[in-house]
Amino acid sequence: MSLKRLLRVVALASVTVASAGSAFAATQWTMASGYPESSFFTKNIRKFIEAVEERTKGELKIDLRSNDSLIKLDNIKRAVQSGQVQIGEIRMGVYGNEQEMFNLDNIPGVVPTFDKSWKLMEAQKPYYDQWFGRNGMRVITYVAWPGQGFFTKEPIGSLDDLKGVKLRIYSQQTQIMGEKLGTEAIILPFAEVPQAFATGMIQALWTSAQSGTDVQVWDYLKVFTYTGTMHNKNAVIVNERALRGLPEEVRQIVIEEGEAATARGWEMAKEASKEREDILKEHGMALNEAPKDVLDRIDEIGKEMVQDWMTRASDEEKAVYEAYQASLD
Repeated sequence: MSLKRLLRVVALASVTVASAGSAFAATQWTMASGYPESSFFTKNIRKFIEAVEERTKGELKIDLRSNDSLIKLDNIKRAVQSGQVQIGEIRMGVYGNEQEMFNLDNIPGVVPTFDKSWKLMEAQKPYYDQWFGRNGMRVITYVAWPGQGFFTKEPIGSLDDLKGVKLRIYSQQTQIMGEKLGTEAIILPFAEVPQAFATGMIQALWTSAQSGTDVQVWDYLKVFTYTGTMHNKNAVIVNERALRGLPEEVRQIVIEEGEAATARGWEMAKEASKEREDILKEHGMALNEAPKDVLDRIDEIGKEMVQDWMTRASDEEKAVYEAYQASLD
């Protein structure tokens, strides 16, 4: 055999070995989340990861970095879009300055129950498929938050008890609501809540029982006043290029398990709502229903905010809202 032919055979063999090796090499993804391991959101993601790794026989492994340990919650979408991480969990209402659709279920009264939140998700999904797709991402999971309420030091007996309270909120819409209720509404990332209490920056929280237990709110406050009001969403998003880079069968498993995480996450949210309220009680917190004047004012604010939203929304966004309203009939 000539030297030239021998080199050609060796080169061909090297390519074959490399191809065989790459076929069996595990792909490693990094995932960022802003919530602690105790959160039902994180528990749902853990189940998603376990299912993906089991069904792909380890061909795709996902390293979850929870609790803001790798990337702050508000920066996760950008990190996924840029490919810094392949997958991440976001709170959708954080991005209301980018397009109005992100604001819709942060408006008080639009989705006051889990069932209505599901119907809105179904109406929004085609819109989000296109919007995230244009920006190099894909949503594979949606999960609703439990109903919201006020965590305070003293019981809320009337609307007057909210006047001037330094209230931590988490989005533009909840800030508007807080201000219209007469509070001093302050947007803060979840991970900064303990320090904000320690420094006196905030005096109260607007959030769910889930977040209240995650932050051990009983160290600072004594009362949870439930209003329901909104069941907005988190989403798990993936970098489209990373997803397309997977073998077809692995990619399909990721999509299927993402859909399974949506259905499971909704049920986990319902369970977490009751479970976390029980934990609050166990730590000595009082659980109250909101007074009528507070609920009436929140309802008024919500209607005002929907009308304002309609003036800014695009025709496509308005069509989503109208489709959602039609689904309620």
